Amino acid sequence: MTRDITRVLAHTLKDCLNELYHIEINEDISTIQKTREDFEGDFTIAVFPYAKMARLSPDIVATSLGDALLSRLSNAGLQSYNVVKGFLNISLIDNYWLSFFQIQRQNPRYGFKEKTTGSKPVVIEYSSPNTNKPLHLGHVRNNLLGNSLARVLEACGHNVIKVNLVNDRGIHICKSMLAWQEFGQGETPESSGIKGDHLVGKYYVEFDKHYREEIAQLQASGKTEDEAKQASPLLQKAQDMLRAWENADPLIRELWHTMNGWVYTGFEKTYQRLGISFHKTYYESDTYILGKKIVEAGLQQGVFYRKADNSVWVDLSGEGLDEKLLLRGDGTSVYITQDLGTAQSRYEEYNPEKMLYVVGNEQIYHFNVLKLVLDKCLHLPVGTVIEHLSYGMVELPAGKMKSREGTVVDADDLMDEMYMQAKKSTEDLGKFDFTPEDATQLYEMLGIGALKYFILKVDPKKNMLFNPAESIDFNGNTAPFIQYTHARIRSLSRKALANNEPYQAQPLPNDIAINKEEKKLLKRLHDFPATVLNAGETYNPSLVANFIYELAKEFNHFYQTTPMLKESNTHLRYFRLQLSDFVATVIREGMNLLGIDVPEKM
Repeated sequence: MTRDITRVLAHTLKDCLNELYHIEINEDISTIQKTREDFEGDFTIAVFPYAKMARLSPDIVATSLGDALLSRLSNAGLQSYNVVKGFLNISLIDNYWLSFFQIQRQNPRYGFKEKTTGSKPVVIEYSSPNTNKPLHLGHVRNNLLGNSLARVLEACGHNVIKVNLVNDRGIHICKSMLAWQEFGQGETPESSGIKGDHLVGKYYVEFDKHYREEIAQLQASGKTEDEAKQASPLLQKAQDMLRAWENADPLIRELWHTMNGWVYTGFEKTYQRLGISFHKTYYESDTYILGKKIVEAGLQQGVFYRKADNSVWVDLSGEGLDEKLLLRGDGTSVYITQDLGTAQSRYEEYNPEKMLYVVGNEQIYHFNVLKLVLDKCLHLPVGTVIEHLSYGMVELPAGKMKSREGTVVDADDLMDEMYMQAKKSTEDLGKFDFTPEDATQLYEMLGIGALKYFILKVDPKKNMLFNPAESIDFNGNTAPFIQYTHARIRSLSRKALANNEPYQAQPLPNDIAINKEEKKLLKRLHDFPATVLNAGETYNPSLVANFIYELAKEFNHFYQTTPMLKESNTHLRYFRLQLSDFVATVIREGMNLLGIDVPEKM
């Protein structure tokens, strides 16, 4: 019973409703809610829908259900119930919570499910950078969401395969290449001391600067803005370069390999610092070829059609959408072309349960189209396993970012700023006794942790404003507050052991009288597995983040109001130390699901 009280309650509730009122319901743990703190009880059942089906008052149904549950489960821990305006509040004996604690406190897999042998994998794609610029703040949210969701899904028992798709071809990449050819004078990361992805991004900005100048000159000569854009010599050269690339021009391909190599080296450094990894990386330069083959096959099947300018389209008006371009008139591919090839390739390679794409909410329409096109042109049910985890925009107080104008917030610069914020905030607190090497590691842990937590605590679907100074605050809903709580518990443990308190392996009696704060902590810890499971089912790591914050907040209140090392009752002292260790373990494992490390001391 201690392993899953909500499931036992849900199962028994189902049986009671059938026996008392001949009401058939599905067993659903969501019907068992935590009792609000201003009412007496541990779990609450709202009986209004059952009262309506039974054609009786809610209080009558609640009372009869309370009697029935109590008679069936009193030996398993139910102690009493009360009814408040149609809500059935159920209380458990204290021994239930102590039994749960004794069973789970040293369970290294507490909150996590074991992987199901032979189950189909979940393939999750995130990051998906372009090789014409460094990773920026938007990429940071994408990477952190993808990485955390992968960890959460693994904790839910799924076999997870993390993949990246690098957008390494297309007109944007050609713009950077052309600008380097025209204005670079042979500059390299080695000669300039600039990180490779930053150097390539510099020339993407350079292209846009000269392109705008050309448009202004052409408009001054009498052309409209649209005519000027089409007539730009620089843009025409970039388009020529893209066609040359697709025709495997050796000189263009050599330049492409060189500049992409600079970017990959830069990306890897950023990924390492963010703690991001993948099982496999795909490249658009490979998958777009597969996509073009799918489009050609669709043409032969009559699923797609060709317009007079030789471009290839699909008509989705029957599905409530519109026409969608699949290949340009000059034969070059578009964004969806490579996604078709990538989806088919992954499906055939992994036979997945799901293929999740972590991509911004501006691409919702794109993925609706992708699934429809795949269903139309492939005999494999690829489209049915695709799910799009869309997320909102992330901005700084200064406003929106534009990479072509060089106004993006670079991921590397942001991490450097977070490090300095952590350094300043920590040193301002005083009482600092770290070696220079340990201090550097701590600042990095706090800074990167603050960045990750501030982003991941927000529901993915919401837009958010990132404030570096606010994220590093040692008070409030921040990573440093949680990290400090963990360090506080570890310090408490070290002091106890230094005082020769053998509390960790000490068996405790079952009749310890727990107080209100201890019970609140035990109930919060009890919710951890359900929180992880809910986060995996809803693709929402913020549920884990905010759970850990509430746990840390409750522990700090407990720490401030309850004697610990000065408690005279040995059994009670050891219980509180063991409970503190259990809290530290759940904080550590929960933060790990977010990709955040916690320090042993601060």
